[in-house]
Amino acid sequence: VQLQASGGGLVQAGGSLRLSCTASGITSRHDVMGWFRQAPGKEREFIATISWSSGSTYYADSVKGRFTISRDNAENTVYLQMNSLKPEDTAVYYCAANLQVSYLLNNLNNYWGQGTLVTVSS
Repeated sequence: VQLQASGGGLVQAGGSLRLSCTASGITSRHDVMGWFRQAPGKEREFIATISWSSGSTYYADSVKGRFTISRDNAENTVYLQMNSLKPEDTAVYYCAANLQVSYLLNNLNNYWGQGTLVTVSS
């Protein structure tokens, strides 16, 4: 399984960005995709998950109402639409894949993308 994340960049506070994560070599067993982020000097933080099969989503409270995760099954791509960005959203954003949500959240053999940097200026 390979995950390729893209879409990061520099944006002003209040702005928007859309991240993409394209999966290759993934099987139907890897039903859950997710986004995490890691800010400088901080631990990696869960952002959102989505199921390939059902489309069910789950968000961290810190991004609820501002970020939206979606998927395009035909393109094997998951998106993270980020609106109303804040300086505290500055981080490297990673996508990940696993069999189910609990495994993903607990990093039990997650597949990881390479990360894409998002910088929000004040």
